[in-house]
Amino acid sequence: MYKTALLIVDMVKDFTDPEGLVFYPQNREILPRIKRVLDKCREKDVLVVFLQHCNRKGKFDRKAASMRPNCIEGSGGEEIDPMLPVQEETDYVIKKRRYSGFFGTDLDLVLRENGVKNVIVVGTKTNCCIRATITDAFYLDYDGYVVSDCVATNSETVNQVHLEDISKYLGTVVDTEELFGLLDSGKL
Repeated sequence: MYKTALLIVDMVKDFTDPEGLVFYPQNREILPRIKRVLDKCREKDVLVVFLQHCNRKGKFDRKAASMRPNCIEGSGGEEIDPMLPVQEETDYVIKKRRYSGFFGTDLDLVLRENGVKNVIVVGTKTNCCIRATITDAFYLDYDGYVVSDCVATNSETVNQVHLEDISKYLGTVVDTEELFGLLDSGKL
């Protein structure tokens, strides 16, 4: 049983690759830091969950229809960035179609089945998918930790505003070194 899970939110090629349909450079910058966190979490036996934004090919989706096309199943843009290798034997990959990793998925069930109480959240976009996921984690009584140097959006001001709100109302905001201290001390 795990007491902590790492949720890697939407680090898929359409967001992280310069050839991606909705790429922005901040996602490329956080990839190596997320990789460090992933490696440390695996070393500490933390459950790893990749949340994968994925829109159905050829099927109507009201939200997807109002945005630039991205993360379409089978396009390659929905694939997890190869800098973050998935270990199929132990990791979970959960497809999602909305901002929150909890909405319309079995994420809560997976976490509860594995005895998880704490969630560490990294990935993209702080103002949408990170915020929605940590909000739902709060509502579902998980202790949430957002790693400030492992989340991004296309505006640093917007990123900081949302991290401040998350810290005040929804969970704990830490940087990578603070996270590693919590993991090494056994507090997470």
